[in-house]
Amino acid sequence: MASARTTGTTVRPTGARAHHPRPGATGPARARDWAEIQERMLVPLYEAVYDRLEVGPASSVLGLSCRAGLALLLAAGRGAQVSGQEPREELRELARGRRLRVCAGARPAAAVPHPAHSLVTVFEQLPGAAEPGTVVAEAARHVLPGGHVVLAAWGPPERCESAPVLDVARRMAGRTTARDPFELSAPGTLEDLLAPAGLRPAGSGRVGCPFAYPDLDSAVRGLLSTGLFEAAEEFSGASLVAKELEEALQPFLRADGSVRMENVFRYLVAERPSRGA
Repeated sequence: MASARTTGTTVRPTGARAHHPRPGATGPARARDWAEIQERMLVPLYEAVYDRLEVGPASSVLGLSCRAGLALLLAAGRGAQVSGQEPREELRELARGRRLRVCAGARPAAAVPHPAHSLVTVFEQLPGAAEPGTVVAEAARHVLPGGHVVLAAWGPPERCESAPVLDVARRMAGRTTARDPFELSAPGTLEDLLAPAGLRPAGSGRVGCPFAYPDLDSAVRGLLSTGLFEAAEEFSGASLVAKELEEALQPFLRADGSVRMENVFRYLVAERPSRGA
């Protein structure tokens, strides 16, 4: 995959009230909600990983399911060569609008004759993945020997104030295949994914990522943009899911109308052993 270099980039939050799609908005509106409201909530996670791995001009970073590309933009601002994969067209176009090189997704193994990246990140994909092991194997396929793969997941639910809010997705999905976003939060669960992919653990950390919104409307739209509520919307209807989300967010509503939930995310650094190691 070709890479792009972007330098000197400043990330500015976008106003959350720029548009007001109805509950159940899909496609471009939902993608914009991710880019304008939700994506920046994970900046502390991105920065902690880049600090730990000293991402800079010598780094080549690939983001799997990079969405609108903010994590890659931050890496590019450190001088890294960056590229991404994102299967959703609307998000991919937003990333390209940030002058990032992003393709649609995984290619057959024969199309990747040799790995090319010193760091492959999986920041948002795992909590909703049907087959996490397949995702990790894909990441390992692209990392250089001696390079790193970073996996991220929610921290323990008791450390995440968003847990009861995210439970709306499970409760309203009926008997569909909705995934528990905390499925990979138990000790050792992420580590168990490494060996089958030919990786070994090389460190981990926890990062506080508060979810803070200017108002209830922005909170609902931001959370729906994560994709974790899609099965619930299909089963119960978008309007009902949005109403239940508003109810679940009431304990986190502040006097000024803003919403804030304290959360912890966990990341795991994995290493692809050098040849002969």
